[in-house]
Formats: sequence, C-alpha cells, structure tokens
Amino acid sequence: MNRQGEKVFVGLSGGVDSSVSAALLKKQGYNVTGVFIKIWSPEWQECTSKDDRLDAMRVCAHIGIPFKEIDLTEEYKREVVDYMISEYAKGRTPNPDVMCNKTIKFGKFFDWCIGKGADFVATGHYSHIENVKIKMQNDNENLKNNADIYRLKTSTDKAKDQTYFLWTLTQKQLAKTLFPVGGLKKVEVRKRAKKFKLPTAEKKDSQGLCFVGHVDIKEFLSRYIPQKRGDVLNEKGKVIGFHEGAHFLTIGERHGFTVFQKTPNDMPFYIISKNIRENTVTVAPKLPSYDISYESLRLSSVNWIADVPDTEKIYEARIRYHGKNYPCRLENKNTVRFIESPEALALGQSLVIYDNQQCLGGGVMEGFSI
Repeated sequence: MNRQGEKVFVGLSGGVDSSVSAALLKKQGYNVTGVFIKIWSPEWQECTSKDDRLDAMRVCAHIGIPFKEIDLTEEYKREVVDYMISEYAKGRTPNPDVMCNKTIKFGKFFDWCIGKGADFVATGHYSHIENVKIKMQNDNENLKNNADIYRLKTSTDKAKDQTYFLWTLTQKQLAKTLFPVGGLKKVEVRKRAKKFKLPTAEKKDSQGLCFVGHVDIKEFLSRYIPQKRGDVLNEKGKVIGFHEGAHFLTIGERHGFTVFQKTPNDMPFYIISKNIRENTVTVAPKLPSYDISYESLRLSSVNWIADVPDTEKIYEARIRYHGKNYPCRLENKNTVRFIESPEALALGQSLVIYDNQQCLGGGVMEGFSI
C-alpha cells in the first residue's frame, strides 16, 4: 500500500520494539519522524535516559528519518509519579503504566504530534487496531455520528500483549494510532531488527515502571513515604511477624514481611488484607478471594473503547497484567459481578474487560457493593 505523504510520528523509547515500528512504517512508504520523549527520573537513581535518547537518535540516522524530542518531564512527574505515590500513601495499588499511556503517550505526546501535523502517531505497543464500518447507532456516546468504529484487539504474541495497559484509549486516539508490531511475535521483531541492521537489535527489553525502567517500588516509595514498622497478623488477629510499612505492600503479595519462627515446611503466607490506619497486614496460607454470591465490584474512571458491554452477556475480566481472565457480567457500566471468584483483588488496580480477543475497556477497582 502506498502511504506516500502520510506523516507518522513514532514514539522512540530507544528500545527494539519502537525501532522496528519506525523501520516498518518507513518501508511501507510513510513519511516517518522519530520522537524521543524526555521524562522525569529521580536524581538518586541511575538513569538510562541519555543512553536511550542516543539509541533513538542512532535508529533515526540509520533508517534515514528526522529526529525530534519533546520534554514532558513536569507532566510525567505530576501525572504519573505523584499519582503513584499518592495512591500508595492511601493504601491502594496503582497502575502507573496505565496512567503513563493515558496522560503521556496518548495524552500530551499524542496531542503534540497531531498539533505538529502528524496524520498518525505510532508506538511499539503489542496490540491491534481493527477498523469496522457501523450501520446503526451505537450506545457509546463517543461514537455518535461516526461512520467507523475502531476496536482494540489483543496482539499476535499473547505473552507480550499490552492491551491491559491501553484500556483508556478513545475512538479519537485509535483513529490516528498505529501499532506496527502488534501482528508480530517478539522473536519476529528481533529478526526484523537484525534484518534492518538496527542499532537496538540486541538491546534487552526494559522492565519496570513505564519509561523509567527497573524500579524497586519499596525503595522508590520509601523516599517519599516514611517507613514504619508494623505487625503482621494471622487470620485470628495474632501477631506472627512484622513489616516496614503497610503502604508498601499489596494484597496477594507473599514477600516484603517477616514471619516469626517459620520452618522450611511451612506454607507461604499471602497478604489478604491491610489496615493502613493501624499499619497492620493480615496474612494467610491461601490467596484472598471474595464471596461472589452477594458482592459486586465497583469501578471508577470507566472507559468503553467502542462497544458498550451487554449486561446479559458473559465477558472476561483481567485484574492484573498477565493475570488470569475471570468470567463476569456487567450489572451496569460501573459495576461488575464475577461468575468465578477472583483472587487477590487490589483496590486501585485496573480491571479490564475482554470479549474474546477484543479489549472493550475497563475501570479502576474501587470497592464492593452488596
């Protein structure tokens, strides 16, 4: 397909996925520009930003495309880092990667690209966008008077699928977004990188917080939230250990606390509840679950990407990245009732709804309703 003249700004992280995305788009005939996003990083932590920026510049030079940079340092600190710290301080478990996609990549960065004349914005996310025509009015307010629907679909490489982090995307954004590696498996992306002789072909994948890389969350948070020793309780309320701060711990975790007189034959303990006011956590040898016979889960910040869920239909809900999918129904657009009891629900995390390979959208888990 000849895409001559159509301008695409590609968010280059300095990694292999975004590098291959830029190379593929250039090969397809797009007018491609590579953009490196400068974001905040703590002064006390080793930062790879300079190396990542240099790799992005090298990729642009190798492919033969212009290089640009946008400074979103303040926005990232305010919208992602401060949000994450605030949520942990409340005893909740946030999704900084979701917030990064919503406010940075498909927020400030997306708007900046379109404002600079880009026809499309591309990233190295592993996901698909499906464009279909509609023949009737859809219940989604975002689709009124729109002749097309853009659906978010899971990627070919299920192990790398990133739709869980993209549930906040809108029709406006999907209409002008490209995910060039969504149809490839990771091993194929590596092969393409070598074929294109990209400088990042052998570069290891980044891990951890969006953009920042590997971060020890407890160490990071302890710079902003004071550590305070508290009790670890069993299900009967007996003190059986200690921890260094309930704020740093998450429901379902089996690490980050110490249990007295533990023997090699003991089963692992999981955190089943937290009391931020008392600074205690309760543990048990079984992952926590909740009673599906009478409880429903409330969501906030709900976003339905295209198709509004049918309350009569069974869908699948994912409560963590790479987690198990649980069958569920939507009682209304803000309330989910599970058919199978999920384990280790952590309030503040994202719940994302799927209909087979389609990501319908999701919301933030807030609490339970009877």
